[in-house]
Amino acid sequence: MKNQKVEIYTSIENLARSSAKFIRNKTEELTEERHFNIALSGGSTPKVIYQYISDNFGERINWKKINIFWGDERCVPPQNIESNYRMANETLLKNVSIPEENLFRIRGEDDPGTEAIRYSEQIKNNVPTKNGAPQFDLVILGIGDDGHTASIFPNQMDLFFSKNICVNTVHPQTKQNRISITGQIINNASSVVFIASGESKAIIVSKIFNEGDNFVVPASLVKPVDGELIWMLDSDAAQLIK
Repeated sequence: MKNQKVEIYTSIENLARSSAKFIRNKTEELTEERHFNIALSGGSTPKVIYQYISDNFGERINWKKINIFWGDERCVPPQNIESNYRMANETLLKNVSIPEENLFRIRGEDDPGTEAIRYSEQIKNNVPTKNGAPQFDLVILGIGDDGHTASIFPNQMDLFFSKNICVNTVHPQTKQNRISITGQIINNASSVVFIASGESKAIIVSKIFNEGDNFVVPASLVKPVDGELIWMLDSDAAQLIK
């Protein structure tokens, strides 16, 4: 697809450094009155990146100009070890000077159906609209071994195409409830960045690149309408791409 770029790094540290510079550069391009709206991802690789940003770019990014949202969340309280909010807060947010009012947390402790509606409204009221839907400046995504992204799983493909902003999803194995933004919101973003590292991601990444339209999972459906799609991979995750 056009506007797709693949960047391969020799180490996760180099990947993290590039990710940090990407966010810093994007925020520096903002006009004075604009905020930069980011939807964060959970996962082990984003965790490394958030920690790297905290350690090395904490004072080099204008956090007052950034609004933080989450692309998905497990339906657990914010202090739970599985919470994506807790991970981002402990590795990054509590260590930088971002105003509390710039943080838009998914309330994983609340009723999943009710929270999907509430968070949809929060996004709609705080993120500019384009193409009839909220447009994030940046959506960060991970990818599961099964090809899921955000919290849209292969057995719930219809939710990727939902007209809603957020939906209540269910993990196919654990049956855990989750809240996730939908495909229309992901594909409406100005920039979508997939981040993956490690040999465990090599097979699913190779299937998406090597099999094209013949391989359909939620991650393969990420094709921004007007924006850019960037794959940031370490050499282990990228090793099977033809």
